[in-house]
Amino acid sequence: AVERAGGAAEILVINNLTPEAITQSIAEASRMIARSQMIVLPGGFSGGDEPEGSAKFICSFLRNARLTDALHDLLKNRDGLMLGVCNGFQALIKLGLVPFGEIRDTDETCPTLTYNTIGRHQSSIVRTRVCSNLSPWLMETRPGQVYRVPISHGEGRFIAPEGLIRSLAANGQIATQYVDLAGSPSMDTAFNPNGSLYAIEGVTSPDGRVLGKMGHSERVGKDLYRNVPGDYDMGLFRGAAKYFK
Repeated sequence: AVERAGGAAEILVINNLTPEAITQSIAEASRMIARSQMIVLPGGFSGGDEPEGSAKFICSFLRNARLTDALHDLLKNRDGLMLGVCNGFQALIKLGLVPFGEIRDTDETCPTLTYNTIGRHQSSIVRTRVCSNLSPWLMETRPGQVYRVPISHGEGRFIAPEGLIRSLAANGQIATQYVDLAGSPSMDTAFNPNGSLYAIEGVTSPDGRVLGKMGHSERVGKDLYRNVPGDYDMGLFRGAAKYFK
């Protein structure tokens, strides 16, 4: 998806088989972040998608002081961007990067992602509406536009204290919501697959440069979803590429 948008993608595989390998992975990740303009945390199961599977591994890795400093330098000093999808969204939430824009300790006053209300994995195509295009990732969209997006997760339910959700809405940090056929946010499982509060599917940092979303908007391409009509291409990666041009 990055390369289709004109970016040059580098994939880092974390080797955690030995303490020495972890140290080497940290050093390589630090070097890669220093020469990058954006970081993308993809979705993907690990450990059989045990509770908080990939997210807890990503979090423990990025909370290393060297990598925390590198990410803060990217986001605060070098105007970089960061995206997390599905398990990557879980990691951003648990790190505090969304909605706070920095890695911080989190507690019960912070948002989290937890088990779908139906108690099992959901895999389907849902409708999401853009609420705010504050984020550079969403510069090709307009508020009110509805996009189809494939989802595949067991822990996608966004929950947060009422006051925080109202603050996110006021700041334009609620990026996308699950909506019904009329384009209205819905708590119906047929449209909101995980039971997220206020039907929230994606949120951003205060400046919009960090975006986390549950649906796989990167899964677009020729001949996909031919039997399920709708617009699937939000232009996330094109928007990010244009941000640096």
